[in-house]
Amino acid sequence: MRIRIKKSAPSGTIVLDVPKTHNAISREMVADLREAFDDFHREKSVRCVILISSGATFCSGVDLKQWNEVTQSESPLDIWQEVSNELQELIETMLRFPKPIIAAIDGPVFGGGLGLVLGADLVVATPKATFSSRASRVGLVSGLVAPLLSFRLGASIASRVLLGLDPVTAEQAYQWGLVQYLVESEQVWAKSHELAKQIAESSTESIQMTKRLLNEMIGEPIWSHLISGAAVMATVCSTESASEGMRSFVEKRPTKFP
Repeated sequence: MRIRIKKSAPSGTIVLDVPKTHNAISREMVADLREAFDDFHREKSVRCVILISSGATFCSGVDLKQWNEVTQSESPLDIWQEVSNELQELIETMLRFPKPIIAAIDGPVFGGGLGLVLGADLVVATPKATFSSRASRVGLVSGLVAPLLSFRLGASIASRVLLGLDPVTAEQAYQWGLVQYLVESEQVWAKSHELAKQIAESSTESIQMTKRLLNEMIGEPIWSHLISGAAVMATVCSTESASEGMRSFVEKRPTKFP
């Protein structure tokens, strides 16, 4: 398994647990995460879900080694669309999930990992957390992260993050509102669990409808934007620039874009 789950009512915890790949998001991890959310959906004693990681990196983004293999297949565009749709469905699962999701971050977040953070309702982070998108540096587009960033923080901040500039620090993310709570490393899960206990004191129905109001009604345009973003991401993945970017990553050499 690429993840671990544990229950400490009123919270349930999903741990990204592939430290050797810096918790890169593979297709298998996407399926595991959707299954975990489904399990916690049915668990009545769990009122909030904490998303955390093992290792020094919260998430290094999509698994570029796995993605590079797709470029060598007979019908890469069809597979790219499948991959993009799977990621889109995971994000939509998080946004529609009836219980609050708390991202607990104690390390760098890259690329597609930002999608997991932005799919959460609250973010607890430590000073070790940084946030960056490297998609453009390997010829890709953050098709799902872009609309989520714009939805959560606005287009100006989305531009700052997505154009491949310096990583955003935890303090800057806190000032922007991407991070709601800054704590030390040893407190990141404990603070998240404390928030879960506070939320559990409220009416289950009220919390569920509040989340639905925020993500489905106020954020209504996000759904069509995610569909468009997934399509753009799949299309760009089939370009020569993307192929070169992924090859250079796997071969650990400088990128030479055409």
